[in-house]
Amino acid sequence: MSLNLPFTDKKRIVIIGAGFGGLSLARKINKKEYQVVLIDKNNYHQFQPLFYQVATAGLEPSAVSFPLRKVFEADKDIFIRIADVIAMDEQDKSIETSIGKIQYDFLVLAMGTTNNFFGNKNIEAFSIPMKSVTEAIALRNTLLENFEKSVLADSDDERDGLLNLVVVGGGPTGTEIAGTLAEMRHYILPKDYPQMNFDRMKIYLIEGLPTVLNGMAEVSQRAALNYLKELGIELVLGTFVKDYDGRQVSLSNGNIIRTDNLIWAAGVIGNTIKGLPEAAIDKGNRIMVDEYLRVIGSENIYVAGDMAMMKDTTYTKGHPQLAAVASQQGSLLAKNFNKMAAKKLPLKFVYFNKGSMATVGRNKAVVDLPFMHFQGFFAWLTWMFVHLILSLGVKNKIFIIINWFWNYVTYNPSLRLIIKPFQREPKPELK
Repeated sequence: MSLNLPFTDKKRIVIIGAGFGGLSLARKINKKEYQVVLIDKNNYHQFQPLFYQVATAGLEPSAVSFPLRKVFEADKDIFIRIADVIAMDEQDKSIETSIGKIQYDFLVLAMGTTNNFFGNKNIEAFSIPMKSVTEAIALRNTLLENFEKSVLADSDDERDGLLNLVVVGGGPTGTEIAGTLAEMRHYILPKDYPQMNFDRMKIYLIEGLPTVLNGMAEVSQRAALNYLKELGIELVLGTFVKDYDGRQVSLSNGNIIRTDNLIWAAGVIGNTIKGLPEAAIDKGNRIMVDEYLRVIGSENIYVAGDMAMMKDTTYTKGHPQLAAVASQQGSLLAKNFNKMAAKKLPLKFVYFNKGSMATVGRNKAVVDLPFMHFQGFFAWLTWMFVHLILSLGVKNKIFIIINWFWNYVTYNPSLRLIIKPFQREPKPELK
């Protein structure tokens, strides 16, 4: 298969992954000096912080996705290729993909992370993850289908299993989706199913640590716990999920929870690529890099985003796996490649922590800034403003504002659609 990549006198930079790190690099690098090849398995950038709103029918999938070719429609020296990456060959300076072999002068790995099921095959098989737009849609479909099935349930046990929701992981994703599901239980489901008693519906949030939002300030953790309790969420802290068979969740404290809905937000692990030196792979499949984000022991391979493991005196266990870190790393790599072309010395990466935040529900959020912490309605407005600014595209921002405003005023998001992929019937054989 021809890749249609012209050979020029420019150095070729191949970027694998169009997340926050890869996209930031590709947008800011000097295309007059380099030929840039951006590879991703999807033809769009995904805004992960709002996946949970897609999963709970608050936003359209298109509102959190943006076509890559639209982003770079004015750039003639960037080549977008939709493919799966199979392996890399450092000696040959090439990568093997599902569409063929691609040579590079510089390679940037920005493939991000995937769900970490900690080796438990049952949890991997039966739980519902949420690390991509397609998984968020699948979660929405599963929840809505189970609500429909609950109307027809013949026993309390069957009905409880369909209605009960278990969220595993007390980080921002887990707390945000648990809070939203609790609001659905209170405001939306009684309207859709007036014959049902949703007092029986239980929403559990399970976290292995003694508190939620580990890594945020104690005052924010306490506020988040209070918000979750106000919403009627059953908190199970300091406890791990041992197993799940699709019907029962087995906990480390010996308890069993009956549910057909286990939402997995308990951890991530770096995506891997065959051919990377094993010595450079650290815990969680993160890749060890130096202060210039160059892979340890390599001359022309770099990492940006969640995959990068750079330790310093402030971040002894590596930088947090956040969109802000990935964007700053992508920007620094763009500066350094531009400096390299101008024969100037590169800059070292120093993470500027602008703060962290999480929302638990309507008017309920927590914000940690380097100089202050605040919670409540103003924190919720701050959370919305920041995520609106970070989302790509004017149209997406407008759609997000309209949906948020409508949902806030009416208490009734209108995207509760079960959309299944079309499956064509096999064609009959001709005789």
